[in-house]
Amino acid sequence: MTREIKSVAVLGAGTMGTGIAGLAAEKNCKVLLLDTSMEAAEKALDRIINGRPPAIDTPGKEANITLGTLADDLKKIANYDWICEAVIEDLDTKRTLFERFEPLRKDGSVVSTNTSGIPLSDITEGMPDRLLKDIAVTHFFNPVKIMKLCELVPGEKTDAEVINVFHAYLGGEMGKGVVNAKDTVNFIGNRIGCFWMLRGLHAATDARGNGLSQERIDALMSAPVGLPPTGLYGLIDLIGLDIMDFVGKNLEINLPEGDMGADYTKFPAAEHAMLERGQLGRKTGGGFYRVSKLDDGSKKKEAFDLNTGDWRDAEKVTLDVTAGVMFEDNADGQFSWDIMGSTLAYAANLIPAISDDIVNVDRAMRWGFAWGKGPFELLDALGPLQFLKKYRANGHAPKILEVLEAAGAETFYKDGEFLGLDGKYHAMPAE
Repeated sequence: MTREIKSVAVLGAGTMGTGIAGLAAEKNCKVLLLDTSMEAAEKALDRIINGRPPAIDTPGKEANITLGTLADDLKKIANYDWICEAVIEDLDTKRTLFERFEPLRKDGSVVSTNTSGIPLSDITEGMPDRLLKDIAVTHFFNPVKIMKLCELVPGEKTDAEVINVFHAYLGGEMGKGVVNAKDTVNFIGNRIGCFWMLRGLHAATDARGNGLSQERIDALMSAPVGLPPTGLYGLIDLIGLDIMDFVGKNLEINLPEGDMGADYTKFPAAEHAMLERGQLGRKTGGGFYRVSKLDDGSKKKEAFDLNTGDWRDAEKVTLDVTAGVMFEDNADGQFSWDIMGSTLAYAANLIPAISDDIVNVDRAMRWGFAWGKGPFELLDALGPLQFLKKYRANGHAPKILEVLEAAGAETFYKDGEFLGLDGKYHAMPAE
């Protein structure tokens, strides 16, 4: 049986479901979009067409989308090649839906869940063997149309042909940057990115005690290390403290024993107080920052001072430093090492647990979190051996760094090749 994707049934018309449905329709794929009610489905289609930005670029492509409800139209999935589950991030909800639709789909169809962090093994535990062979995680990043990354995660029994079909469609028709991840909590991008944010809040608490302002903290965690201009606090404002709290609780339950992130799943006191009073970020009109429009039409940016608990005018901070600041013996260097140094070590410690190679990790962070350089590319810019020397003074070195040292290598990438766990350089996989 030769499988290919020419149609997709998207189950769940929330933010991610509409994004996936819109992109598929834009690429002339026949789409069935189902939600809890026809009203909800119709509102989703309106967002696809008229959202900011719209999920479809070409007028008329919405004709590729058929709407329905999960209660009345689930049987229609029998006519679709790819069944993509995109309901709320709740294990019981997902499992119940899988149990309902599995008998209804046709032989030869492929199945995926868009979970952002629930292990596939938990979702499919005890499910029929046919499903176990045909399923994978296809984790898109939001907004689907814009973000390049899609993490592809097979289950223990997933057929290689199914993964090949997803690779071909996601990377070909949809134009995604597909990375191969493993079935571990939060996969690659969110595992490292959320560690950076949650560890960062704790490191920033110490840094504020050492005299650094929130604006300086964000400035250090933007251009100098090749990260977006939002920095730490600005990014969490964009995501929402409530979402980060949900992420932290999920990590607290699912992180493996001894994981470096286990100490940072809960917010520091000041951020927890913000969460409790509903000061969540941009969605509530302000979090760590807020912007207001003045009578003359200009805008005023304010910062919520975590030390005083008061709003004040935001500072403009300009820095002339590079990522090498983390090796400096001052407050800037200590903070940068605490957050970025620990994040680079965390990423290195996760090889091969979350990925068999460094390339998929670097691509995930560039394509999913808009890092200028992935963790291992950034280590190359810093000098891996210099980083290793400093890190060893604080604790046990990650295996992949010890592999580099033992191989007599100076960088993870060289002449278009990457260093593997075997201490040898290998050809770069195609994007």
